[in-house]
Amino acid sequence: MEYANHLNEYAPACSAETVDQEVARIREVARRNHNVEAYKFCYSAIDLTTLSWKDSVVSVTEFARKAAEFYQKYPHIPNVASICIYPSFVETVGLAVDGTPMRITSVGGGFPAAQTFLEVKALEVAMAVENGADEVDIVLNVGRMLTGEYDEAANEVEMIRSEMDPDVVLKVIIESGALKTPELIRRASLLSMLAGADFVKTSTGKIDVAATPEAAVVMCQAIRDYYEKTGRKVGFKAAGGVRTAEDAVLYYTIVEEILGKEWLTTDLFRIGASSAANNILSAIEGVEIKYY
Repeated sequence: MEYANHLNEYAPACSAETVDQEVARIREVARRNHNVEAYKFCYSAIDLTTLSWKDSVVSVTEFARKAAEFYQKYPHIPNVASICIYPSFVETVGLAVDGTPMRITSVGGGFPAAQTFLEVKALEVAMAVENGADEVDIVLNVGRMLTGEYDEAANEVEMIRSEMDPDVVLKVIIESGALKTPELIRRASLLSMLAGADFVKTSTGKIDVAATPEAAVVMCQAIRDYYEKTGRKVGFKAAGGVRTAEDAVLYYTIVEEILGKEWLTTDLFRIGASSAANNILSAIEGVEIKYY
């Protein structure tokens, strides 16, 4: 399918200077959200992540078990939205969280570089879903985006989407730190949504520049404009470098300011994090907690 022509239906991105001004404004507004209720919501929006070369069945089982036990140990705090792991550990997590509402997120499609055969990407995603993944995070082909091969990049997303049941959530990582400019970040976001993404996500967390508030502003503006044109709500996920409660609240406030409070649900807002979980828990409880 041709996707690049549809980009002409949308206004270009704001200038970098305008984006910086918007981020500065929202940083000030975010002060109102430094409270326990906002922290609790941010915690509940976490895709609790382990994507390490050291991951094993033993370590991932322990990681998922602690997440499952959280329901009993902290009943006054809503638990994280999902556990995010490599595809080979989907079944492992499923066994550990069985009987809980915990969702399972698998990265896929040749994560993190997406530099493999499209057939391999699609098969990996299909296998993750078959093993029990409720959600899949794939990477938009950054190389194709940088060379202007927009149709090719979007068609990869479309093909992978076609391999999944409609109820499986597809998050597309645009790797905003590699795209750099507001215009390219906007195009990547729009192309991902046009091709079937349920979420657009900032980063893999595997390159030097991960999530930034500037990229989040551009992406949320693209989500807003896409919704206004199509009526379809697409979620936003900040991932990579979200470490503190303050970081989480800033992204929460960006979503609130640009997309509105109706986007502040775990169906439409996520935070990809590992270290942030303990820090947000500490902010909620008012004492240092090292649960994970």
